[in-house]
Amino acid sequence: MRVALVDSGVGLLAAAAAVRRLRPDADLVLSCDPDGMPWGPRGPEDITARALTCARAAAGTRPDALIVACNTASVHALATLRAELEPALPVIGTVPAVKPAAARGEPFAVWATPATTASTYQRRLVADFAAGVPATGVPCHGLADAVERADDAAIRAAVKAAADLTPPDIRTVVLGCTHYELVADHIRDHLAAATGARVALLGSAEAVAAQALRRAGHAPAPSAPATGTLTVLALGEPSTLPEAALAYPEGRLLAAGAA
Repeated sequence: MRVALVDSGVGLLAAAAAVRRLRPDADLVLSCDPDGMPWGPRGPEDITARALTCARAAAGTRPDALIVACNTASVHALATLRAELEPALPVIGTVPAVKPAAARGEPFAVWATPATTASTYQRRLVADFAAGVPATGVPCHGLADAVERADDAAIRAAVKAAADLTPPDIRTVVLGCTHYELVADHIRDHLAAATGARVALLGSAEAVAAQALRRAGHAPAPSAPATGTLTVLALGEPSTLPEAALAYPEGRLLAAGAA
């Protein structure tokens, strides 16, 4: 089986690694846009066009499912991608884990890019799934870019700035950008030190990976032989994992099966 993922850069690593853990025998295709990243500051039409270019390149490898491993692209481009590629190719978007956070019944925060934090999309998501549960949107200035560069000092500074905007009584944080899942341990440790309590972080990678397998008609098989390969495309051309990807455990896991 083959699963393809689309994002501008390393934000897709978390979901790709989740698929690899669920199906070590799955071939993975990472279709990226290194010349256009990050997508966040771009307009909706530009994001849609770039995501469509990457998705078409990925579709050319005949995957069983396509994951849009980017919150921003899922907001702006998911409907267009599905209109072109489904039903022949299942397309799975990425949605912040607001619903399970709200189900805890306690105040929570949503860490996301400034554009997503200010978006109608996020406000609607909170209104639909967290009615009556206090939710705080926290704009994480520069965090996605710092993760993209694997710039440790910039990551630490951005995490501290976001933590300073997070109410001290928050015990659940939704990671509303796929990049943030790559530095979840650092975020968790910083929040624990700042609040003196353990803070639960809710990402989307595991749920998205499981949904991709379901849509593709395959069951998880974590004990399957580790025979899956990795193919990287940059705007449709064969490429390699960026050096920054190897700074993260997810990137190193995937590099073991690089083709």
